[in-house]
Amino acid sequence: MATVQIRDVRKAYGTQKVIHGVSLSIADGEFVSLIGASGCGKSTLLRMIAGLEEIDSGTVSLGDRVINDVAPKDRDIAMVFQNYALYPHLTVADNMGFSLRLRKVSKLETRKAVEAAADLLGLGPYLDRLPRALSGGQRQRVAMGRAIVRQPQVFLFDEPLSNLDAKLRVQMRVEIKSLQKRLGTTSIYVTHDQIEAMTMSDRIVIMNGGRIEQAGAPLDVYDRPTNLFVATFIGSPAMNLLPGTLLREDGAAFIQIGETRLALAPDIDAASGTSVVCGIRPEHADLVTAQSAATGLPFTVDLVEPTGAESHLYGRLAGQSAIIALHGRARHAPGDTAFVTPKPGEIHVFHAETGFRL
Repeated sequence: MATVQIRDVRKAYGTQKVIHGVSLSIADGEFVSLIGASGCGKSTLLRMIAGLEEIDSGTVSLGDRVINDVAPKDRDIAMVFQNYALYPHLTVADNMGFSLRLRKVSKLETRKAVEAAADLLGLGPYLDRLPRALSGGQRQRVAMGRAIVRQPQVFLFDEPLSNLDAKLRVQMRVEIKSLQKRLGTTSIYVTHDQIEAMTMSDRIVIMNGGRIEQAGAPLDVYDRPTNLFVATFIGSPAMNLLPGTLLREDGAAFIQIGETRLALAPDIDAASGTSVVCGIRPEHADLVTAQSAATGLPFTVDLVEPTGAESHLYGRLAGQSAIIALHGRARHAPGDTAFVTPKPGEIHVFHAETGFRL
């Protein structure tokens, strides 16, 4: 096992800069997810770690060794791809043991390694099958088994579940996480799916435009997003954002949004009169009818979306598009007007100009 150190790494394709001085330390045995929208640089960064993309400047280290100029096959890193990348003419056993054959490992040792990986992944009955005789989930297990038999210091996952259906994705993310914990192998996982990142990772790294916006434990990032980008990217449905003004009176702090005044912690670091953005997560709002605009934010329901365990209400909150998530079945219908009060301590405040958390 090993640590991974990324120091001031940069990458450009011609004049187009795609990675802007990224630095990141990944501990031995840690599971870290790189998450962001398409084009944010997460897959490029993963490929630079793997050696599939050259590094323009900066260093990538595995343990104490800088591996910038080490060939991919010599980095002691195994990668699991989105499209499985299995040889269609080889059996499951031959696919899983292929890298060991290239290393001239004996047939006996190869068979032992393949059988051990197959037992971990529940692939024992399928070792003599060809990939075309497997389901999508089974093929992804074979791809993982091919990585496991190498016993690498680091696993790299490049959106490995994106080709699977919703039910199988849930099953596979549980299996990957539990397998990683049993093996204790340092793992870096690229995904655009925040649910995967939140549920599987020890830490998540949110990328945007080739830079890291925030890195931290999933719930820490969810509870205290560092800026507006992270606030709206993490969380589903996304955080509601409302423009307002910070006010101070007699040692107390408030946000004024239209006719409504919401109380804040008095130690918030901003002067009275500062233009701010108030963030309210859809699930952190109480929706009632017996209030007024002075004590709650007016909300007009446009659409009700039942999901079973929750009801999502789409509409206008203090004049802005918003979503309110209610537990259970909604008692409101399109056209209804109610009032929203954020739950105590669940108001996020960002500077309107810089976008950073106050």
